[in-house]
Amino acid sequence: MRLFVGIPLPEDVRARLGELKGGLLGARWVEPENLHLSLRFIGEVPGGDEADIDEALATIEAPGFPLALSELGFFDRRRRVHAVWAGIGMSEPMVRLRAKVEQALVRLGHEPEHRKFKPHVTLARMKNGSAADVSRYLEAHNGFSTGPFDVGCFTLYRSHLGHGGAHYEALADYGLEN
Repeated sequence: MRLFVGIPLPEDVRARLGELKGGLLGARWVEPENLHLSLRFIGEVPGGDEADIDEALATIEAPGFPLALSELGFFDRRRRVHAVWAGIGMSEPMVRLRAKVEQALVRLGHEPEHRKFKPHVTLARMKNGSAADVSRYLEAHNGFSTGPFDVGCFTLYRSHLGHGGAHYEALADYGLEN
């Protein structure tokens, strides 16, 4: 079973992001119901381990906090774009929540995350996307942002991989303090 921890987005924010769909050759757009902010990718775990992960995440205490999407960008490798994203500015409460999730998973025996945390919502995946095409798309959507929204929980997700891309299933939500 393939798992990750993320922050679900409110319906109005997902709808706003859905308006960005289109106009980019070769993009495989993430369906609005799958849009989220990843806090920690866990990966494949043996059946039954999700109960231990759920138990560990349920012990996390952290305050709720506001977030806002504030820019669009892309990730590339060797000058080929592989993902287009909406960015989220660093938020101290979000960083602390991510650290608590990381600590809980490491205590369970999962390898520490070595990649630098870049908070974002993946909008589209691309196979060898053209940086020039993506730059034109970003320019057309320059100034994208959403108003702040309240984060009141984080979620343990299961990723189902299929021919049409991944589908995410929420396994458990963990409330944050008001």
